[in-house]
Amino acid sequence: MSAREDILGRIRSALRDSPEVPPIPRGYRATSGLDEAACIDLLVDRLEDYKAHVSVVGAAEVPALIAGLLADAGSYVVPDGLDARWLAAVDSQPSNARRRTDSAAAPLTVAELDSVDAVVTGSAVAVAETGTIILDGSPDQGRRAISLVPDHHICVVDAKDIAGILPEALRRIDGTRPLTMISGPSATSDIELERVEGVHGPRRLDVIIAR
Repeated sequence: MSAREDILGRIRSALRDSPEVPPIPRGYRATSGLDEAACIDLLVDRLEDYKAHVSVVGAAEVPALIAGLLADAGSYVVPDGLDARWLAAVDSQPSNARRRTDSAAAPLTVAELDSVDAVVTGSAVAVAETGTIILDGSPDQGRRAISLVPDHHICVVDAKDIAGILPEALRRIDGTRPLTMISGPSATSDIELERVEGVHGPRRLDVIIAR
């Protein structure tokens, strides 16, 4: 008997003598039962716990808030499908901030993205229970790199796109798309349990929840 046959024989013997594997329970929660107001409150609580800055405003207030958040930025990038109305207040006031647009036809290089101060995106869905915002690469969110390289991420979340728990959120998105899940600013406590932000993504996350 060769060594290979000996090893395979031992594996077959171990499998033959193993007890039958019991069925895996699948009784997971599928719905949260939370209404829109409760979802917003829970999402805000979780995001703030992750050190994100959160503002809950009416849809009409979004442009002014974005303009205020970009007041100190020297440059910012937006995906080519971003709602132009969100930038109306930025366009209407004097500003030295240089806007860069990233598109599939003309993507910015990593070096160009690294020189940009901020990025403004939309979002696909948010999970209130985990404080997670999911981007799926849609035109208003752009490719993954633009939300991971700039130091400051301004993300707009529509209140109706907030799900209570993850199973509810996953039913709203296409799992074959490139998903980016964001739970607060990029941070790690791997070294001596000291929290360091901005390690592998934006060190500042501003979330605008539009009612």
